[in-house]
Amino acid sequence: MGYKLTYDQYQQGLEQGKLLGLKCNGCDAVTFPPKSLCRECNGSDLNVTEIKGHGTLRTFTVIRVPPKGFTPPYVVAMAEIDEGAWVMGNLVDINPDDVDMSLIGKKVRIGSQIVKGDTYSGGDSRVVTFSLAEE
Repeated sequence: MGYKLTYDQYQQGLEQGKLLGLKCNGCDAVTFPPKSLCRECNGSDLNVTEIKGHGTLRTFTVIRVPPKGFTPPYVVAMAEIDEGAWVMGNLVDINPDDVDMSLIGKKVRIGSQIVKGDTYSGGDSRVVTFSLAEE
């Protein structure tokens, strides 16, 4: 079985400012980031789709003791994208010392940034980020 959207294609999309996922033709669920099967029904009849780039912050944690190569503190969060999938990324444009539970449920914009690789990652990569949306 071939991948409809490879990791390299996904990374290229992020570099171009596009969030690419997969939409299932069987159940209409959107899988993001992309995987080989639908996140809901495990179907393989998938098409590449562009994610709108908006969601809702569901949970977060402040990393104060990071892996080698990362500078603390920073915020790792989970957001539910408008298309339904939950995505992990870094919450940016906010002071980690200022975050509190009032952020849960806030609207976020989804983007990406380059993160320096650590000893184990094999180099730099582009990762998903969240920033608070204007309300």
